[in-house]
Amino acid sequence: MRALTREFDLGGVTLFNRLGNIETPDQVAAVAFEIRRLGGELPAWVGIDQEGGRVARLRAPFTEWPPMAVLGRSDDTSLAARFAKALAQELCAVGVSLDYAPVLDIHTNPKNPVIGDRALGERPELVAKLGRVIIEELQRAGVAACGKHFPGHGDTVSDSHFDLPIVEHPPDRLRAVEFVPFKAAVEANAAFMMTAHVLVTSIDDERPATLSKRIVTDMLRNELRFEGVIVSDDLEMKAITDRYSPGDAAVAAIAAGCDALLMCGKGARADIELQVQAVEAIIHAVEEEQLPLTRVEDALARNRRVKERFVSRWRDWRPPSAAQLRNVIGSEAHQAVAGEMSAFA
Repeated sequence: MRALTREFDLGGVTLFNRLGNIETPDQVAAVAFEIRRLGGELPAWVGIDQEGGRVARLRAPFTEWPPMAVLGRSDDTSLAARFAKALAQELCAVGVSLDYAPVLDIHTNPKNPVIGDRALGERPELVAKLGRVIIEELQRAGVAACGKHFPGHGDTVSDSHFDLPIVEHPPDRLRAVEFVPFKAAVEANAAFMMTAHVLVTSIDDERPATLSKRIVTDMLRNELRFEGVIVSDDLEMKAITDRYSPGDAAVAAIAAGCDALLMCGKGARADIELQVQAVEAIIHAVEEEQLPLTRVEDALARNRRVKERFVSRWRDWRPPSAAQLRNVIGSEAHQAVAGEMSAFA
């Protein structure tokens, strides 16, 4: 990873339990400090999937939050705000600057194997209301939020980690239901939006949403007027790798309108070689005029603008002492908020 950053610079790193990134709070803070210094002009993002429930990389002694469906049942914006504030405090304590949350998918299909209780609810207005509060509170505390997974992964019957899910709704239905929480996220000035590896046949019957200009640029960027960073979901998921090489997927995602790419590895390690292939493919595509340089410059400019919103909070950050971490991580106040949420389980 250090060699990769010396040659190409680095936007950020995403932490995973399976890659040995996460052991104890003080160890996470030390890793975050090292990652941040790998960045060039601006500190590198330290990202994580910390939603609550089954998608939570930070476990005890960190506060273990219930699934977001439980929070949704409360229909309580005050509770949502206290949850997000407490979550942000623990993330900030260990140096995490980007949380890939909240999930803005609507749980309209009970057979959905990947979203399920990760969603805040089954009604677009509820997901929009609570999702907006979570975004605002995370970002108020200095943690960039990421709404996911556009244009909606809630009504699928397969998991994009293993296959390419199909969404058959017409555009009018998407605008009336699936897009509602994403519109709220745009209004909340979310720093990031993550794309979904789903095939929306009514809009683009050839390319997954992540690689579709009609979805990423025409709908999310232009129609919904999102001005932050559009980040791909992990390009090493089978919905993509079964159909595209790392280089082809990377170029197609940038061309579609993504500003940042996630490549999170498989199994117990990240394959740096695949990441190098992706970066080199983008360079060659620009050199060969297959990918407009203006598109790459636009993506880089968006990344810089979003980082600059948060950089004052993180530029001089240093790992807290063990005593300081103990005062925040899994505190009684945070456990009390988790208990309030669990009452709606």
